Amino acid sequence: MTNQQSNTNGLPADLESKLWATADKLRGHMDAAEYKNVVLGLIFLKYISDAFQELYERLAADQYADPEDRDEYLAENIFFVPEDARWAKLQQYAKSPEIGVIIDKAMAAIERDNPSLKGVLPQDYGRENLDKRRLGELIDLISTIAMGDKGSRSQDILGRVYEYFLGQFASAEGKKGGQFYTPKPVVRLLVEMLEPYRGRVYDCCCGSGGMFVQSEKFIEQHGGKIGDISVYGQESNPTTWRLCKMNLAIRGIDSNIGTHAADTFHENLHPDLRADFILANPPFNMSDWGGQLLTDDPRWQFDVPPTGNANFAWVQHMIYHLGSRGRAGFVLSNGSMSTNTRGEKEIRQKIIEADLVDCMVALPPQLFYNTQIPACLWFLNKNKAAHRKGQTLFIDARHMGYLIDRTLRDLTDDDIQKVTVTYRAWRTDEDGYQDEAGFCKTAELEEIVGHGYILTPGRYVGAADVEDDDEPFDEKLLRLTNTLSQQFLESARLEEIIRNNLARLG
Repeated sequence: MTNQQSNTNGLPADLESKLWATADKLRGHMDAAEYKNVVLGLIFLKYISDAFQELYERLAADQYADPEDRDEYLAENIFFVPEDARWAKLQQYAKSPEIGVIIDKAMAAIERDNPSLKGVLPQDYGRENLDKRRLGELIDLISTIAMGDKGSRSQDILGRVYEYFLGQFASAEGKKGGQFYTPKPVVRLLVEMLEPYRGRVYDCCCGSGGMFVQSEKFIEQHGGKIGDISVYGQESNPTTWRLCKMNLAIRGIDSNIGTHAADTFHENLHPDLRADFILANPPFNMSDWGGQLLTDDPRWQFDVPPTGNANFAWVQHMIYHLGSRGRAGFVLSNGSMSTNTRGEKEIRQKIIEADLVDCMVALPPQLFYNTQIPACLWFLNKNKAAHRKGQTLFIDARHMGYLIDRTLRDLTDDDIQKVTVTYRAWRTDEDGYQDEAGFCKTAELEEIVGHGYILTPGRYVGAADVEDDDEPFDEKLLRLTNTLSQQFLESARLEEIIRNNLARLG
């Protein structure tokens, strides 16, 4: 394994401890969702203030420049920070009982002078139930983290800080936090397999913007290169929508995620968009999505999706928004590959017969903070006629990765590279793709039909030729124990449902 520390986002250990200590200042005095917004809002403010100060000093040293000219900052893609909102001012009043009100005024001033941030920044630091002494200590601690200097920005320290916090908050909040956070290895797989480095990129349920910012290569290729790429997104949760706006802003990524949070199914903010690439991690198995109100929607090209599960509504929404040569990569629950539920099987069959399915990847368990439901990656391609017509690649990655703890798994760089290189070789044939028993297999349409249009990779790749079980005993025991615990919980849940139903019958 080349990267057992990938979950730390590459941050130095001492910086990590300092960062999480900022959250500890408030933990226990408010719930995770609240202190997430408090901390991330201040980190955003510190970053834009540091970046502003760096350019300010450079302009001040130039006799022909005006450091208070807003246009100078606009030209450098740096937010203008009004005098009363600069970090030095906040630090000066960190011990004041009025610090919360001062921060709120600073946020309002920044929004006023930077229209792209209107309605985005948190402005409730002055509320009575927020401990002002701890808030001041939090400001002092964040003050010790340099975010604006050239060295830090060139290493993308701020971006790493943001992703570290998002990951930590997702873990701390459990299911609630995981709703807005897609684990970094999953994002890397999607991005590195699709290579969305030029054109229109769309995420129909963008959460905190992870599909756009968690891939270092994506940032490296596109930070500030607005002419190469157009980013589109949509998010229904207002708090998460604001978080996404900040997350993209600190990376210098120009984007259109709408002027407000909105439900993708019922208020499609990009109705005319035809994207070159779509990346998404839609909510698994949504039952309450209002499908009964959308039976005549033009997005349902393959059939009306069942009202009790939105999985194939998401799939058809993405197909509808793909350009004629577009490609999509997205996460769904494993059930989507094999469900025989009326409506879902028929839609999957029609998508397969339309030769849109490029590749299916079965993921390892326990990659997600918020669910134990096994997941997979779908890759669709509207231009398969140009290459690999009538064929689909199946990759079984269920045994990859390593356990970080008893509930969470990560993928190594080698794991991600193996899957990515295999897919690229298959698509181009430049590196001499070959099937590998137990891992990957090319299947013709006739073979998929023979399997009843089921897309589960394990049905196609066969068994690997191995002499021994090479999974370490401790890791295997931990995995099996956790699986058994989850099965006990599910058994208890089902038993309770049955008892309640029987009681109602009585």
